[in-house]
Amino acid sequence: MYQRIVVKVGTSTLTGGQPSLSVERITDLVQQLVALRHTGCQVVLVSSGAIAAGRERLGQPLLPKAVPAKQMLAAVGQPRLMALYDRSFEQHAQPVAQVLLTRGDLTRRRSYLNARHTLLALLDQQIIPIVNENDTVSTEEIRVGDNDNLSALVANLVEADLLLLLTDQAGLFSADPRTNPHAQLLHEISSAEIPAAVWEAAGANGAQGTGGMLTKLQAAGLARQSGVATVIAAGSEPQVVLRVARGEALGTRLPALVSALESRKRYILSGWDGQARVQVDGGAAAALARGSSLLPVGVAAVHGEFERGDTLAVLDAAGHELARGLANYAANELRIISGQRSDQITALLGYEYGDEVIHRDHLVLLARPVSAL
Repeated sequence: MYQRIVVKVGTSTLTGGQPSLSVERITDLVQQLVALRHTGCQVVLVSSGAIAAGRERLGQPLLPKAVPAKQMLAAVGQPRLMALYDRSFEQHAQPVAQVLLTRGDLTRRRSYLNARHTLLALLDQQIIPIVNENDTVSTEEIRVGDNDNLSALVANLVEADLLLLLTDQAGLFSADPRTNPHAQLLHEISSAEIPAAVWEAAGANGAQGTGGMLTKLQAAGLARQSGVATVIAAGSEPQVVLRVARGEALGTRLPALVSALESRKRYILSGWDGQARVQVDGGAAAALARGSSLLPVGVAAVHGEFERGDTLAVLDAAGHELARGLANYAANELRIISGQRSDQITALLGYEYGDEVIHRDHLVLLARPVSAL
């Protein structure tokens, strides 16, 4: 059984191909997600459907296809969509939270930690986050169905074991099944390169959704590069979420190409700008070697300018680089709290983002320290 799963559901699945959202489909999906969470698995739901909900609320108006009209529909439909989910989850006494994101929120280092900490805090409290693209400030999702790619970024952010993309097709095919009677369902794509014929077959859009299979394939490619396995399956398949979570071979599976740990190390190591550094005392250096987090009391000096979420090089007293990690505090904040106990952070800053300068989960030790001065 997986420990953490991100489930992405598209508009076509939520409507069943009809103009309006299907309460029956939503109720069934919610039942599965609650049952999955009761097994001990943490669940994040990435849901499309706001535009369809907006159209329904306004009586299916004939509007221009311009982006502002779609953003208007999303603004009207998002609270309705969330109300439907909240009402359905409430029947199972399951709390949920709305999280509106843009792709920029998850690719900018300054906001990366905020989003990650919020989602992990929700999961720790057994709350199911319901994530959607913030359509009123972002045009990307409306134009290219970026909730698919957003779900892959969220899966990477929370270090999920599996990304499950629910769609209106059985999975990926060797060719377009609507035009080629010999097209076959691909049960697994394990090659590093996704075959060109699969990309070709995935190119068409669905009538209700905004991305079709192409963005699902893009999302799968992104997720597997991040250490997250992906399954693309039909949302109409009975109990599909629970069956996939149990390991049943449904749809198309794309195994991860690297481990989640390796992916995270690459992200951290590649983010250093060559200037942002902290120097630590001997006690902190020894604690890091034992697998501990870096606390402010062990910071002897702060070099360069950086923001919360940026990558820092951690140096010992002799200037040798011991590790790299994601900063929990900006340079100006760290200069105030360096050398102080963690319980003094709030008194010194007026707020706190945690006890650590760099949490051990965001820290990569170097195999052999090198001079960084």
